[in-house]
Amino acid sequence: MDEVDLILAAWARELPDVDVSPLGSLSRLSRLARHLDRARSDAFAAHELEVWEFDVLAALRRAGPPYELSPGELIRQTLSTSGTMTNRVNRLEARGLVVRQPNADDRRGVLVRLTDTGRDRVQDALADLLTFERGVLSAIDPDEREQLVVLLRRLLAPFERN
Repeated sequence: MDEVDLILAAWARELPDVDVSPLGSLSRLSRLARHLDRARSDAFAAHELEVWEFDVLAALRRAGPPYELSPGELIRQTLSTSGTMTNRVNRLEARGLVVRQPNADDRRGVLVRLTDTGRDRVQDALADLLTFERGVLSAIDPDEREQLVVLLRRLLAPFERN
């Protein structure tokens, strides 16, 4: 029995005619997400990164050499706004983790490029994150992990359609 079971039992007692069964799955997902967010924050803090910093640096690292993206691409990948991204790039640039460069394809635009320091920092943080997440997933066997991926993808899809 876990905390969600206690919540469901309380609702069943208080509102016996209401089907609260969706809470069984989605409350667990929500609680798990909060625990994972805290653990990710801790893992990134060990590398002097905030979660948002990791997200931006990771997007640049995934882009492959020369590890650069336009601010618009960063906004799309990190689900942020233009003003937020400008502030984030400013802060990352001040820390020496990214640099702005002119965009050769768009004379008015810039590209954000990962520095060597930024690349090393995000790769080290990713390695620690993956170690932690493998540990979390070790509670279920590999076949269950594949099932979980399929089911979560299906639940997430309606929220991520453009």
